[in-house]
Amino acid sequence: MIRQDFSRVDPKRRAALDYKKKQFAKPEFKQQDYEHRLNFYVLPPTAEITLEEFEIWAINRLKVLSELEACSFRNRTLEETETYMSSILDKYLPLHSNSSRSSTLQEERKKDHYSHFILRLAFSATEDLRRRFSRLETTLFRLRFKDDNLRERVQFVNSLGLEWEKIDKEEREELASELTAAGGYGKGEEQGWFKVDFERVPELVEGRRVLLKRGKAYVPMREQQSIVVAEFTRKLDEALELTARQLPRIDEDDRLAPILAHLSQSFTAPDAAYSTSDANIDGLSTPTAASIDTLAQHFPLCMHNLHSTLRANSHLKHFGRLQYTLFLKGIGLSLDECIMFWRRSFKLMADDKFNKEYKYNIRHAYGDVGGDANRRGRGYTPYSCQKLLTEPLPGPGQAHGCPYRTYTTDNLIALLQRTGVNDRDTLKSVREDVGRQRYHIACNRVFEWTHKREIKKVKDDGSWGAAELDTILHPNTYFKRSWLLKHLGEGNAGVVGGASQDKMDVGE
Repeated sequence: MIRQDFSRVDPKRRAALDYKKKQFAKPEFKQQDYEHRLNFYVLPPTAEITLEEFEIWAINRLKVLSELEACSFRNRTLEETETYMSSILDKYLPLHSNSSRSSTLQEERKKDHYSHFILRLAFSATEDLRRRFSRLETTLFRLRFKDDNLRERVQFVNSLGLEWEKIDKEEREELASELTAAGGYGKGEEQGWFKVDFERVPELVEGRRVLLKRGKAYVPMREQQSIVVAEFTRKLDEALELTARQLPRIDEDDRLAPILAHLSQSFTAPDAAYSTSDANIDGLSTPTAASIDTLAQHFPLCMHNLHSTLRANSHLKHFGRLQYTLFLKGIGLSLDECIMFWRRSFKLMADDKFNKEYKYNIRHAYGDVGGDANRRGRGYTPYSCQKLLTEPLPGPGQAHGCPYRTYTTDNLIALLQRTGVNDRDTLKSVREDVGRQRYHIACNRVFEWTHKREIKKVKDDGSWGAAELDTILHPNTYFKRSWLLKHLGEGNAGVVGGASQDKMDVGE
C-alpha cells in the first residue's frame, strides 16, 4: 500500500500561503555613508535616484571602462594606463580620498557605487559581457588601490575581513629558507607573511611569487595588492552570476529595460553624444559645398568611403545619403550649402527629379521641415560610431555603415591602401582588431598612424592632454581632431572657405 505524503503540495492546487505572515522583509530605502574611498560593491544601493542620474552616471562609467579596454588593446603597461587614465577619471568618475576633505566626497562615492551596479545589470546578460565587465572593473579597482592613500588603504583592507591567516613566528622560522627563496629577500630583511588557499591567488602562483605548501600559498605582505584584487574579482564574478538570474524580473520594468539594453549595446563601441560645439573648429571657417572635396582628406574611413562612392557614381542610396548628410551637417555645412553640394554631386539628374525626390529629405534632416518636434530639435544628430556599428548591415549597392564592420578583411585592407595607409604593422593590427570585432579600435589605430608626427608633437610639448587624445567614438570628432592636428600653430592659415580655395592643401 502506498503511503500518502500529506506534506507535499498537490500540483493541481496552489500552495496554501498564510497571508498574515510576512513572506519577504520590507525593503528599506536609505542613503549610505561611504567610509572608504575604495569599494568592493558587496551591498547594493538602496536610495532613490532619478532616471536622468541613472543614465548619465552609467554612461560616464562606461566611458571610463571603454578607455581602459582601449589601453589593453594597445598593450599599454599598468603605469602607462595609469598616466593616460588620470585625466579621464578626473573628468568622468572622480574619487577623492578622505584626507582631501572635498565637499563632494559622499556624492562622488555615491555615483561610483550606483554606476557600478547599473552597469552590472546591463552587462550580466551573456558570459562574454560578464567576463569583459569583470576584467575592466578589476583593472579600475587595481588602479585605484595602487593610488590610494596608504593609511586609508590599510583601513579599507582591515574592513574587508578577508580570510587570510598571518603566520606566526614559529612557522616562519620553520620555513625560513623556503620563504626566503620564494620571497626574494635577504636574511637581514624583515618580511611579513600570510597564508591563503592557493586558488585564491592565481596571479601570484602563475608568477611564482609565493611558496606553495600543503594546499596553501604563503604570500609576502608586499603582495597584498594581488590578493585583494583577486578577492575583488572573485566576489564580482559570483555577484554577476547571481545578477544574471534576476534579469528576467528586471526586463519587466518598462523604464529600465530600454536604458539597460542601450548600455549593453554601447559596449560594442560606447555612444558619444554630439554637441554643436564639435562643429566649431579653431581656424576653420564655415565649410561650403565647394570645399568638401578638399576637406575629405580629414574624413574617417566611413565618410571617405561615402564621398568616394558619390564621386564615382554621382549617386548614393538613401541610408548612405542620410549618414553623409548628417556628418556634413555636423562639420558645419549649412542647409543651403548642403543642398547645393548634393545637387552638384547628382550631376546626371534633372532638376525636377532632384527637387521632388531628394531635396525634402535633406531639409528634413536639418529640421527645416517636418513635425514640430523635428523642427524644434533641429532635425537629426550626426551618427556616432555606436550607431553605425549596431545598425543592420548594408545591402547590395549600399555604402553606408562602418567599413571596418561591413567590408571583408581583404577588401578593407585594399580600401585602406587606396587611402594611403600602407604601413605593414598597422594593417596587420587592423586585421587582428577586425577579427576580434574591435572595429572602433581599428579606426583609432589608423588615425594614430596617419597623424603620428602631430600626435608626438602635442604629447612632447604638452599642449594636448589625454582627454584631447582619448579614443575617438564619433566620425565628427575624427574630422575635428584630424583638422586641428594637421594645422597645428597655423591659426587661420588653413581656412577652407569657398571655391577660390578648392585646391588648397589642408593636409600634409
